[in-house]
Amino acid sequence: MNEMLEFVVRHGYLLVFAWVFAEQAGLPIPSAPLLLAAGALSGSHQMNLGLAITFAVFGAVASDTLWYELGRRKGPRVLRFICRISLAPDSCVRQTQVSFERNGSHVLLVAKFIPGLNAMAAPLAGIIRMGRRRFVSSDALGALLWAGAFMVTGYAFSGELERIAAQAAYLGEGLLVLLLAAFAGYIGWKLYNRQKFLRGLHIGRITPEELKGKIDAGEDVIILDLRHALDFEAQPETIPGALHMDAAELEEAHEVIPHNREIVLFCSCPHEATAARLALLLRSKGITRIRPLAEGYEGWRSRGFPMSLPKDQPHDAQPVKV
Repeated sequence: MNEMLEFVVRHGYLLVFAWVFAEQAGLPIPSAPLLLAAGALSGSHQMNLGLAITFAVFGAVASDTLWYELGRRKGPRVLRFICRISLAPDSCVRQTQVSFERNGSHVLLVAKFIPGLNAMAAPLAGIIRMGRRRFVSSDALGALLWAGAFMVTGYAFSGELERIAAQAAYLGEGLLVLLLAAFAGYIGWKLYNRQKFLRGLHIGRITPEELKGKIDAGEDVIILDLRHALDFEAQPETIPGALHMDAAELEEAHEVIPHNREIVLFCSCPHEATAARLALLLRSKGITRIRPLAEGYEGWRSRGFPMSLPKDQPHDAQPVKV
């Protein structure tokens, strides 16, 4: 901690800006220790607390605005890229989508306190076409709460932090090795869970070419679009003849799904996670003629295959019967 404090004193407010900007851009360099250090320095009158918070907020908002613009221009592809390198590939996008659906721009007020949500919130705000002023104001307020919480904590406990730093210096390299080992163990556990999850999704898939051949041949295939509502609003065109259905609705409606027709599920998530998970679940309930679409929505779209608006369905009808 002493070295951190000295480093912050030497480089000042621009370091706070650059560090926070880099973390919000996606680099694995946590800002919390730096923000605590800046707060502690403010408590000992070596930095100005208001200026330090201001530079942190500007760094966060500048980086988030870049992600927001990428979301507006590139759409769901940005989220899929982030999620593809995530340690929780199935839930990272969907949890953020559900949070936005329920809470709107208020999600941005707490996003920075939740690592997975923080990575997804800004690009998703751009994808759903949240107004720029609304995004910037909500994001800035969230950044203020986040940076302020850490810096004010450092300010209030500056004396204690200095004592902790002295004890850490006494322990020397042993403490650093212990912390690095704990961090490596955490990452290893997350990677193990990720690989276990991906192995669990092993199920035979139908390729976009095979599905197109069945459609062209007029085969009786049920095609279900399981994309989340926000993905669907951003890109409403779908595979011809497909019915749009929420994954939870399909899970609840498994009793009325016909067993004598082939069913193809697709989504827009990495590794076709949602479609594969539901296909495995429905197979366990006796629905065996069901497969996820390999490469999902983007696989079909990228090949230039026909797209259409979804089939109309009455609100009181079971969609799988259409």
